[in-house]
Amino acid sequence: MPRVLRVALCQSNLIVGDLAGNVAALQRRIREAREQQADVVVFPELSITGYPPEDLLLKPSFVQDAAAALGEVAAGATGIVACVGVPEPVAAASGAAGGGGAIPAGLYNAAAVLADGRVAALYRKHHLPNYAVFDERRYFMPGGESLVIDLDGRRVGVTICEDIWMPGGPAEWAAVNGDAEIVVNLSASPYHQGKGREREELFAARCRDHHCFLAFCNAVGGQDELVFDGHSLVIGPDGTILARGRPFKEDMLIADLDPSVARGQRESDPRWDRRPPAAATSQARAPGPDPGRVSVVRLRQAPARRRPLAPRETMEALSPEAEIYSALTLGTADYIRKNGFPGAVLGLSGGIDSALALTIAADAIDPEAVTAVSMPSRYTAGMNRDDAAILARRLGVRFLELPIEDLAASYGAALAEPFADTAPNVAEENLQARIRGNLLMALSNKFGWLVLTTGNKSEMSV
Repeated sequence: MPRVLRVALCQSNLIVGDLAGNVAALQRRIREAREQQADVVVFPELSITGYPPEDLLLKPSFVQDAAAALGEVAAGATGIVACVGVPEPVAAASGAAGGGGAIPAGLYNAAAVLADGRVAALYRKHHLPNYAVFDERRYFMPGGESLVIDLDGRRVGVTICEDIWMPGGPAEWAAVNGDAEIVVNLSASPYHQGKGREREELFAARCRDHHCFLAFCNAVGGQDELVFDGHSLVIGPDGTILARGRPFKEDMLIADLDPSVARGQRESDPRWDRRPPAAATSQARAPGPDPGRVSVVRLRQAPARRRPLAPRETMEALSPEAEIYSALTLGTADYIRKNGFPGAVLGLSGGIDSALALTIAADAIDPEAVTAVSMPSRYTAGMNRDDAAILARRLGVRFLELPIEDLAASYGAALAEPFADTAPNVAEENLQARIRGNLLMALSNKFGWLVLTTGNKSEMSV
């Protein structure tokens, strides 16, 4: 009987465009997974390039460099099977007018299956999202076939992100047509409030429908306006959540999955007898447009005398407030770190909005790299000035007080003639905000700090 499959899910915080850094991170994690005697290690979607690479994909040299980076990672994938995300050039058409050269045809969003130091198979993402924050049809062509890895009798279907969200398609083909007991999913699923719960409910339904395990590996980290929350999952064929990755942190989630559990459920389900015939399965067939096609790639792996997994605490869902705060902190930290800012600066009024922004910044990065600036005027209450100083001291951030009364007077004097014979209104009020903005930007320009806005959502929306 096929033995238990040990799967390692490496939810990783990778940097878009940092091919060398991403290669080093993947190589390190592959070694760690092998030390844990994993059979298969899974990484997030487009893990070679980071997600989303966007218009970097329009540069042929970047795509070529990504292919070379994949080769580096593949060379270290021995004694284990690794699933790594990479952009794959679509097979070019030959016979360019007058020259006989190759005509580039586009890219696939692919999962490379690495084994024995080489690329053993490639899966091409079928469902390409093009809504909300996604724009994948701008860069990629859809694949038309499912991929199943037969690892000494244990069948593993390979899918990418949206392929598990949508009904039908590659996940169903792998399980129903290809007899995959386990489906792995390389994902970069952005966070919004309650997203973890949505995933668990939907993915559990998919597992019950297909009587298969799901090993979902999500990205983690901030990338521009996006935050990826991790929260990788292992779900059983009955929809039970077997393990969760840590939220908003890098993690390696390891689980032992018994394919016989999935097979047992299928044998007791009369629906399974009405599935399409197994003739739909082929050996390493090139991708094609026919729905339901499955390529099966057979790999061999020496049996392992593995030790039992160490018990791991169950990751419980965060409270709504803690979840949102973690997302804000991670997004802030990664924007500062990935863009190379040495620190951050913000205006601290003593009110609630700027107090929260400062607390997030101090939790996101080293508090000593954060500068809070109080810019009082004649209208600033003494209590607010005191509160700003106390909060900065408690958080351990640098605190500057730059009074703006004289600056406001200078602006008023400069505008005295054009403002003559008019009643004071919002124009005079906004001078203070603009003066404060000028001072913060001057500090940013001088020291390279990122200016953090302290406006609340209602203010920013208008």
